[in-house]
Amino acid sequence: MDETPLRRRIGLDAERAADHPPAWEQDDAPPQVAARQPRVRSIVRELFETAIFVLLVFLIVRGVVQNFKIEGQSMEPTLQTGQYILVNKIGYFHFDLNAPMRLFTGNSDLPPKIVYPFQTPQRGDIVVFEYPLDYNKDYIKRVIGLPGDRIQVKDGSVYVNENRMYEPYLVDPTDCRPSDPCANGAVVTVPPGSIYVMGDNRLNSSDSREWSELPLDRVIGKAWVSYWPIEDWSVITHATYPELEQP
Repeated sequence: MDETPLRRRIGLDAERAADHPPAWEQDDAPPQVAARQPRVRSIVRELFETAIFVLLVFLIVRGVVQNFKIEGQSMEPTLQTGQYILVNKIGYFHFDLNAPMRLFTGNSDLPPKIVYPFQTPQRGDIVVFEYPLDYNKDYIKRVIGLPGDRIQVKDGSVYVNENRMYEPYLVDPTDCRPSDPCANGAVVTVPPGSIYVMGDNRLNSSDSREWSELPLDRVIGKAWVSYWPIEDWSVITHATYPELEQP
């Protein structure tokens, strides 16, 4: 049998194979590697998208709720030192309507026009705020006076617009200390855009009796929930004063 045609045919097949290598050789990567590369890219992309999503959720939540640790005895017995609470920041959300206008020439001195879409701090609210004498520190106190109120402390009681406040959350109320601006029956009027705050532990509290009124734009939020220690878990209640309501 003549094997020459068979050998010639085998040679032709080898030449064709050399001229047209398999697809995986054309791509310089075996099929397993080619499939693995897009899969790795897909996993990296998913991890990146997840990280961005988690960051956005964190920023949104941080803009609405913030945790806060009670340090010091100024709010005893209502809140104890070492207690952790959540602060509702969205309730006092506000913005300046005149801020965009100040970008235009000639409007740089335009006064702020603050708008509160929901509510402003109310008398009896427990609020967290930036300490007026050091904005890097956060304090927590109770709102006693609103803009325009006349505050007076005498005989161990607080008077708002000549009406005595009933404060059952106090254990040991006290009269003004000699250095307080309301000592000797003096009346302090809360200016516009400010509130007057005091700690529930009147004998051990640095508050508006010491450093005067608190600007509203320094209020961070309203105390909402106590979550640690677990035995202290509760929704924080805020006081109301029917005796001070205008008829």
